[in-house]
Parts: sequence; C-alpha cells; structure tokens
Amino acid sequence: MLTAKEILNEINTFINQLPYDRQPASLYEPIRYVLSMGGKRIRPTLMLLAYNLYKEDPQSILMPACALETYHNFTLLHDDLMDNADMRRGMMTAHKKWGANTAILSGDAMLVQAYERMIQVPADKIKPVMDLFNNTSLEICEGQQFDMEFETRTDVTEAEYIEMIRLKTSVLLACALKMGAILADAPQADAENLYQFGEKIGLAFQLQDDYLDVYGDPEVFGKAIGGDILSNKKTYMLINAWNMANAGQKAELEHWITATEFDSKEKIAAVTKLYDEIGIDRLAENKISEYFEESRKYLAAISVEPKRKKELTAFTDAMMKRKK
Repeated sequence: MLTAKEILNEINTFINQLPYDRQPASLYEPIRYVLSMGGKRIRPTLMLLAYNLYKEDPQSILMPACALETYHNFTLLHDDLMDNADMRRGMMTAHKKWGANTAILSGDAMLVQAYERMIQVPADKIKPVMDLFNNTSLEICEGQQFDMEFETRTDVTEAEYIEMIRLKTSVLLACALKMGAILADAPQADAENLYQFGEKIGLAFQLQDDYLDVYGDPEVFGKAIGGDILSNKKTYMLINAWNMANAGQKAELEHWITATEFDSKEKIAAVTKLYDEIGIDRLAENKISEYFEESRKYLAAISVEPKRKKELTAFTDAMMKRKK
C-alpha cells in the first residue's frame, strides 16, 4: 500500500504534467495557474486512499481523482469571483489577474475538463461514477446558493447551517471516498459507509474552519483571524451566539453586526469576548468532536483489515489536528 505522502506526490506530479495544448492559450493559462497554486489535495488523496483499501494500483485512477481536484478548484475560482476575493493561498485570484470575463470563461472550460477527465474510467464504471459526480456537483451548487441566501437572513438556524455546509463542503469529500470504493469494486455497503465517513469528516472539518477563524493562531493559520466576524458571516459560531445570548449580550452582538463604521480589531475582540462569555468555543469544540467520533463508527464498519485502514485513518486524523 502507498502512504498518503506517496499518494500526494503522485497526484502533484500528475497534475503538473497535465497537457494544455488547445488554443487559445489565454483560455487555459488561468486553469493551469489555479491548479498550480497547490492546496492540500485532500479530495484526490481520499479517493486514492479509499481505492487502496481494496486494490494495490491506486495510480490507475489518477485521472478521475484529478478530475475531482479540477472540479474543486473550478468551484474555488467561481467562489473567489463571487466574493471578489483578492488572494487565494497567498496568490492573486484568477479574476484579479485576468479579469472577471476571462475567469468566468476559463472556469467554464475548467468544468468541462473536469468532466472530460472524470469519464476516463472503465466502461462499466462510467454510469455509477458519473451519477455520483453529477449529483454531488448539483448539491454543491445548492449549498452555495443557501450560503448566499443566508447573507441576508437573521434567522438562520443551526440545522440549516449544518445542511448548508454538508452540501457545500462535505459531499465532495464523501464523493471522493465513495468513488474510490466504486472504482475498486468494493462491496456496496463499504462504499456507503465510506460516503458517510466522508460526510461526517467534512462537517467536522468545516466547523473546525469556523473555529480557527476566531481562535486560530494567525502565524499558524496562515491568515488574519476574525474575517468571519468582520463580514458578519453566518457561521456555527455566530448563529449559536445569537440564539444563546441573554438580552444584554444580544444587544451588544446586534450593535456589532449592524455597525457600518468600526475599528476591525475592536470588533473582533468584542465579538470574541461575547463568544467566550456565551461558551461558543466549547460548544464548537464539542460539536467538532461529535462529528469526528461519529465518522469513526463508519470507518470501523468497513470490511477490510484494520491495518489496511491505517493510512486513511492517519490522514483524516491529521486533517482534524490541523491549526490552519
């Protein structure tokens, strides 16, 4: 079996060698650029690790695995455009570098390339793989739309938020794992358990992101903390703080949410202090642990020897121990 580090090296080498020989080159350069920005390559790594539970040649599915990475980065390109973000992974975003029109068109081409790469699986696997990929792609769009609608709502519930991040983040991790299982001819029950495992890991991962944006070390986190607070983003933290606050705390929270002029450091400090008083830090930590522990039940149910699960277990453990 390959280690997660060896799999990551295989993925990066494969992505770096993908050809871009169509014209005009200006359409494809942003695609190459976005994929060259790095990232953790979590989704293709999970796909190859799941496949490697059953078969010893994970390199044989590098193309569909990198199709998932292509799709994931396509969603980031469009997310950055919708958010008008300046930077991604410490580099200029595609729409800032080439303009919005090129970013939209290159994103469209990137999506087509993701499908071209995904369909390069054995003929008998095309339908189950594409059915899963199509459904996942639509769910991610649905999650993004919910996220956008939440921006103008003040009554978002915790359950609605969890469903939104399940759609926007978790389902692609779940898809990666299930797809690896499908391509490895795993038992259907294992494929479903791997999907549920990925879904719960994804929920824990996104909630951890919310937590780190408030309580992370900026030196380790790689960016300034408090961005969600400054933008009044409807996160697990803010939703629960609003629902659990007493009258005085709610009034102060409302003051900071509605303020149009403020000192950034003062707002972050004040809202963080409210989170501390209400106990949002502990609430989030407990919820993250709950989803992580639940994920382990699905991993335990997979019908392969525990030693074969070692790399997948270690990789997902590392995901949850991250500080950035």
